Amino acid sequence: MPEVIINGPEGRLECRYMPAADPNAPTALILHPEPDRGGTMNNRVTFATYKLLQERGFSVMRFNFRGVGRSQGSYDKGEGELSDAAAAMDWLQAQHPGSNECWIAGFSFGSWIGMQLMMRRPEITGFLAVSPPAVTHDFAFLAPCPASGLIVHGNQSEDVPIERVQMLVEKISKQKGVSIDIAEIDGANYFFSGHLDEAVAAIKGYLDKPKEISEE
Repeated sequence: MPEVIINGPEGRLECRYMPAADPNAPTALILHPEPDRGGTMNNRVTFATYKLLQERGFSVMRFNFRGVGRSQGSYDKGEGELSDAAAAMDWLQAQHPGSNECWIAGFSFGSWIGMQLMMRRPEITGFLAVSPPAVTHDFAFLAPCPASGLIVHGNQSEDVPIERVQMLVEKISKQKGVSIDIAEIDGANYFFSGHLDEAVAAIKGYLDKPKEISEE
């Protein structure tokens, strides 16, 4: 699991990067939760997602947002972190110019940043949003959502009730040819305490599904 230091907008960004054996394999960037609340790229949900995608043959990368770990800079309430994610994706794509499948994945704050990045980067072909903070953060920019993907959420989350996530999906599922799946993890809270294996299995099941071909 090689450590990589890349140049970000505010200085260095500390990353972990694992290329696939196939240089043209799909790429995936995984984003960690709230930097101002102790979130790092070693968060267990972030790490589990990274490991799963690595095992699935993706070239994967996760990194610490500015001000976290050995990454330079300071917390910027999302704006700067979005720039960090863009810089990390630039670096990852530069390593794999032949890849035609690009995924963004994130947990909590990371899912909010990832979905903003998706709106700005048409090359992103799929997303994984784990516990999107639909109560505390505005997702109105997803109008509509440009790519298909999966939202994973615990149906016993007190922080963000599952109904708020369902409302979000109904609001953004307007684009022809785009489908957004929700995996509700029974009995799980926002952090999947005691239910991480089920969350990972839901992602695995989604990746196993045959891709639907949209009608013209």
